[in-house]
Amino acid sequence: MSALIYEETRAVLNVFVQNWVQDAIVYTEYRDCKTVSKMDVLYALKRQDRTLYGFS
Repeated sequence: MSALIYEETRAVLNVFVQNWVQDAIVYTEYRDCKTVSKMDVLYALKRQDRTLYGFS
C-alpha cells in the first residue's frame, strides 16, 4: 500500500513541475528572449497561486 504512495507522489510532482516549467517558458517567449529569468519562474509560480519567498 505505502509503495503506491511514492508512485502517486512522483506523478503529481511531475505534473506540477511540467506545468511550472511550461508557464515559465511562455513568459520567456513573450519577452522574446531565449533565457529563462528569475522573474519568469516567479511569475509562473504566482500564476499557479504559489509563492517562493526570498526573491523579489
